[in-house]
Amino acid sequence: VSDLRPSALPGSFDVSRSMFDLRSPPHRFMKRYDSFSSVPSSTSSRKDSQGSNRSLDTITLSGDERDFGRLNVKLCYVSSVEQIWITVLHCKDLSWPSSCGENPRIYVKGILTLPKPVQFKSSAKEGRNDIEFMETFVFAIKLQSLQAVRLVFKIQTQTPRKKTIGECSLALRELSLEESSHWLDISPPSK
Repeated sequence: VSDLRPSALPGSFDVSRSMFDLRSPPHRFMKRYDSFSSVPSSTSSRKDSQGSNRSLDTITLSGDERDFGRLNVKLCYVSSVEQIWITVLHCKDLSWPSSCGENPRIYVKGILTLPKPVQFKSSAKEGRNDIEFMETFVFAIKLQSLQAVRLVFKIQTQTPRKKTIGECSLALRELSLEESSHWLDISPPSK
């Protein structure tokens, strides 16, 4: 868009007038927008990790960089009865592929990676960005056996069909009687 009225210097165009004629008030209340992206021009570029400027329009996230959300769990080991207590609290900022539909039924499947794996799963909840589960699972397993394994969580859809949409895990080396809270970053499911 150009201002076709004659400018102060014949034959010259003032770039700042490409969107607004800044000579007419109340220009001090207007924000200038980048003509390509409708992003305020002061924020239309940012430095990448090498220090060069890139337009925000060209920044795309690969599958590995996309945020799949986080899972909050609490763990406790009661040594007097040799029990591990696993509480699945909630998923935060959860996202899923559009192929799963708008509001799929979502649950958390847990696996203790022992030689004979121990599996459990939460009840299914309606798909939202933040889902509260608040469910506790208790297993009688010797501490020595647990300290060599991982606890894997798979975030799965029940509808329209069963599908793993993300996963996360943690090592159980430091289990103790004191309950510990963990925020785990959900990653794309491994192939």
